[in-house]
Order: sequence, then C-alpha cells, then structure tokens
Amino acid sequence: MRTRIQRSDTAADSRPLPARRPRGAHEPGDAGPPVDEPAAHRALLELLAFPALGRAWLIEADGRPVGYVALTLGFSLEYGGRDAFVDELFVQPGYRRRGFGRAALAFAVEEASRLGVQAVHLEVERANPAAHDLYRSLGFGGNDRLLLTRRLARRG
Repeated sequence: MRTRIQRSDTAADSRPLPARRPRGAHEPGDAGPPVDEPAAHRALLELLAFPALGRAWLIEADGRPVGYVALTLGFSLEYGGRDAFVDELFVQPGYRRRGFGRAALAFAVEEASRLGVQAVHLEVERANPAAHDLYRSLGFGGNDRLLLTRRLARRG
C-alpha cells in the first residue's frame, strides 16, 4: 500500500475530507463534545484560505483519502515564539494502527519545524492509551497541566 501525505493548498481544493462520525459516537477514546460539522468545515476553509493560520494535509493510501491532519499556528512567550497545535489528526477506523497516524504526525512536526515553530502541542483523550503511546514515541510529553477551554460567541 502506498502512503502519501498531500497538502491541501487552497480552499478551492475540492477533494473531500474522509468522513468522520461526531466525537463520542464511535471508537473508545474518542470521547468529548460532539463536533459541529458545518462550523468545522467553515473553519477548515478559512484555514486553507489563510496559510498564516496553519496547514492541513490529507493522508492518502493508494490514491484514496483515509485521514487528515491539521496544524494551527500560534505564538507563545513561554516557548520563545511561534508554536503550533495539532488541532486534528484523524485516520479512518479501517486504517488505524497501520502507521498512517504516525507518518502524518511526523510529517506535520517536520513541517512545523520548517515553519520556524518552537513547540508543537496536541491534546489526547485520557482514555486512549494507544494514542498516548504513539505521541510519546514521537517525542511528545505531558506537563502536568490541564487544557481548559472557554467557547466565545462568534461575531459577525
């Protein structure tokens, strides 16, 4: 099987992302609030239209999309400048545990380094030990902090 990580360069890229079910509705470890798919799609189009916000790549196997990874860019005083967040890493269930997620994450980290990023962050569900093992094997580690979130009303 041929694996390729393909950058989606523009909002005009018409290839659809692989379908995913809302969080909390499928695989163990995929808990969390349901995803507002229309809002996520709008956000993806914005990300693709404005590269200063980050990057997104398709994961392909034999020419078919089987997943994607999205890296968003930020800035951190603590980490000395530009940082990034692996906002999404999704691999279709039939392709999991076959190296696709590892290849995509390694690719995203390398691209982050190329972009001058000082630190890459990600979040992982506590109940997903396979993901913990993957991320640790690629150099990610915990910092005994919690990621807290407050949603804000969208303006405009």
